[in-house]
Amino acid sequence: MQTTAAIATGPGRPFEITEVDVDDPRPGEVQVRMVACGVCHTDAIVRDQWYPTPLPAVLGHEGAGVVEAVGPGVDDVAVGDHVLLSFASCGSCRNCQAGRPAYCLDFFARNFGGRRADGSTAFTRGAEPISSHFFGQSSFAAVTNVARRSVVVVPPEAPLELLAPLGCGLQTGAGAVLNRLQVREGSSFVVFGAGAVGMAALLAAVVANAGTIVAVDLVADRLTRATELGATHTVDGSALGAPGVVAAVREATGGGADYALDTTGSTAAFRQMTDCLGSLGHGALVGASAIGTEASIDIGTIMLSGATISMCIEGDSVPSLFIPRLIDLHARGLFPIEKLVRTYPFGQLDQAFEDSHTGATLKPVVVF
Repeated sequence: MQTTAAIATGPGRPFEITEVDVDDPRPGEVQVRMVACGVCHTDAIVRDQWYPTPLPAVLGHEGAGVVEAVGPGVDDVAVGDHVLLSFASCGSCRNCQAGRPAYCLDFFARNFGGRRADGSTAFTRGAEPISSHFFGQSSFAAVTNVARRSVVVVPPEAPLELLAPLGCGLQTGAGAVLNRLQVREGSSFVVFGAGAVGMAALLAAVVANAGTIVAVDLVADRLTRATELGATHTVDGSALGAPGVVAAVREATGGGADYALDTTGSTAAFRQMTDCLGSLGHGALVGASAIGTEASIDIGTIMLSGATISMCIEGDSVPSLFIPRLIDLHARGLFPIEKLVRTYPFGQLDQAFEDSHTGATLKPVVVF
């Protein structure tokens, strides 16, 4: 069948919104008609080839929609189910079996490879294969075939246009706080970067009842928003040098943060995050950087603190468990996603990317 899709063709180029052919769902796949899809920084860096997903490709990995068909072997998802889509995993490697699918030993191939295991793609344009199965889903298409393990069934009344970003960005920020760092009640927490991922982390720190919540960013409007969402302190990195940022965070946290999160992927922010940790503090990195990026830390000083530094993928989440938890928090008014999201028609995808890049919109979501 034919469907409309946005095709990434090269670094920095506009998406080509055009008709493509999509095949039938294969074994272990679900065909979904999309309602909405979040726009994530990872889409931009893959379009720009920080990671080597073969182009041309249909990207998009925060999809939400309704099931139209199921492939052979899928018996726990039905036509008509409302679903959110998240990352792909094999389900059988030692990490998946241990409940850590974000560290699936086949993660890169299943999420960035652009092909099924047999080398086929779900999309073609004429005789040309178009990379598919980005994060198991490739949701910048009106209809797409999705790996079953990327699918999370949600209640039919769930607002798909609002909840779509739970599949990656918001799950990443909130999960880093609740799953990986496990922020304690009354503790101090600092987040570097007050974009969508950072704001989700901040909201999760509020849920965790952290006593001191510090947001660090370069954009004054984002810091104002962070205060509205629960930050007890903000630090304007554009007005302070690196030593000033670290000093301000240490002062706000009474000598050093119990927990810290870098959502930026910036080597400078990563160093500041490690420098602001207090005794036995725990810092985590979720911000993506280009492959080969190196960052320094002061190991002579940080060793004396007993601090822990973690790398964290997808909020260390099991999507089928964590996404329903976030939906429940939202329903109870404790995770106000609506304060982060702005919707765009699918035809304005490039504008959504631009507004995300400039900071005009915290979390763009395109609606089909």
